[in-house]
Amino acid sequence: MRTVSRLMLVLCLLFSVVFTGPTQSIEASQQNNNNNNDTCQEGEFENGALWLICVPDKDWNGDLIVFAHGYVAFNQPIDFYNLEFNDIYLPDLVQLLGFAFATTSYRQNGLTILEGTEDIQELVEFFPQVAGQTPRYTYMTGPSQGGIITTRLIEQSPELFSGGLALCGPVGDFQRQLNYIGDFRLLFDYFFPNTLPGGPTAVPAELIDNWETVYVPLIKQLVADNPDKMEQLIRVSGAAVDPNDPITIEATTLKLLWYNAFTTNDAVEKLNGNPYDNVGRQYAGSDNDTLLNQSVPRFAADPAARAEVQRYETTGKVTKPLVMMHTSGDEIIPSWHQDNYVNKVQVSGDGYFHAIPVIKRYGHCQFKVPEILAALAILVFEVTLSSNDSSITVNDVTMYDVLRDFSDKSDVSMRELIQAHGQLQQKSTVVATR
Repeated sequence: MRTVSRLMLVLCLLFSVVFTGPTQSIEASQQNNNNNNDTCQEGEFENGALWLICVPDKDWNGDLIVFAHGYVAFNQPIDFYNLEFNDIYLPDLVQLLGFAFATTSYRQNGLTILEGTEDIQELVEFFPQVAGQTPRYTYMTGPSQGGIITTRLIEQSPELFSGGLALCGPVGDFQRQLNYIGDFRLLFDYFFPNTLPGGPTAVPAELIDNWETVYVPLIKQLVADNPDKMEQLIRVSGAAVDPNDPITIEATTLKLLWYNAFTTNDAVEKLNGNPYDNVGRQYAGSDNDTLLNQSVPRFAADPAARAEVQRYETTGKVTKPLVMMHTSGDEIIPSWHQDNYVNKVQVSGDGYFHAIPVIKRYGHCQFKVPEILAALAILVFEVTLSSNDSSITVNDVTMYDVLRDFSDKSDVSMRELIQAHGQLQQKSTVVATR
């Protein structure tokens, strides 16, 4: 195994690297399966999903971290994505922390929330066959698409998981998320007509095949040459940018249009029709909203697709600890998802949920290392106290103990962790109805 000196950088990548953006999805380095660590085993389930399980050969704490990766474009090969960074193999370092590690490629790429949920369930049930025992605690985590998979698993399979850390996932309203992506493409076409082939509900192969070589340079030039139109586009769409960094306008535009290009056809196929709907929606924020609303085309979601989308919605019914974290300036999956999920938990009356205050920062899943560790410490602490182990009492474990353990095994000082924990705890929303 490699040294622990770079552990915190890698933990940040493990728990919060953006797996969903165009760069990460298309150009991410893939695991080349050439590591020499004999504590890891991998194989394939009957449905075609690959699995990877690693168990420390010594000093295993008996716990398991299960990782759900984010969105990978439909046209990428099935593989273990984003497990290798700068010659550091993530499962090795998780084992150095004392945890076992498990992940799956899922059986397919693209939109795979339902299938990914099932593949993770199979992975956890299969784990004892490799490890030789059932984990003491099983922690579920993942970013973006992995964040909603994490949330759904805590809702649906409390018998398999001790708790979850869901990061920046579309957990609040999946239909609204689909409309958000579609709206951005619709509005871009209004301000820049005849620039991109296709539209919010269908994308020709030309746009996908020539995205990097033709359309990315074209979009960048349009952004640079039309600041007034871009300002209107951002206002009307509600997409996040950093007002102190104009370059984020270009970044947000490219990412959201990438999602239109690389997710639309896949979603139409898997959702049994077009899910995008803007009938009756009134757009506001342009220089002439009347003209805007009269000019943009209207699309009605196919009834079959609208019904299918309901299967992707979360319920807010969580009986195991679920910690959730989001950034305020998330341009891909807006932070209102977390607010909506808080409401779902409160309405359900069946919650064990800890919403960390939205972190004021631009970018999708852009968390800092101490924040990730503090969030994980909150989860570990809450899982320990909520466990059925009658030998554990409130006096046996404190948050300080958990933070100290994290600090001892990392390059992050206790001062940094305590400071991050204090910031995350300010105005936290905790719902514990049981």
